[in-house]
Amino acid sequence: MAITQERKQELIQTHKTHESDTGSPEVQVAILTENIVNLTSHLKTHKKDHHSRRGLLKMVGQRRKLLAYLKAKEVKRYSALIEKLGLRR
Repeated sequence: MAITQERKQELIQTHKTHESDTGSPEVQVAILTENIVNLTSHLKTHKKDHHSRRGLLKMVGQRRKLLAYLKAKEVKRYSALIEKLGLRR
């Protein structure tokens, strides 16, 4: 279910804003999106796993807050991230 360390580093490399960036909103949203996709596929097979479903809802809420923050700060970065990740917002 959890993403591998290599995949996480790959996401950081593709979405970082400067050389030593690991915690910008873009990186956080990319990692959350990857986790959400993985957990969604897990829940399609394990429909009664309510503990994981709660974790999924918390991740979706966190991603939503980060996207709202980014939209309020810099709309161009927000739009680029939405397009890059393929989110429908």
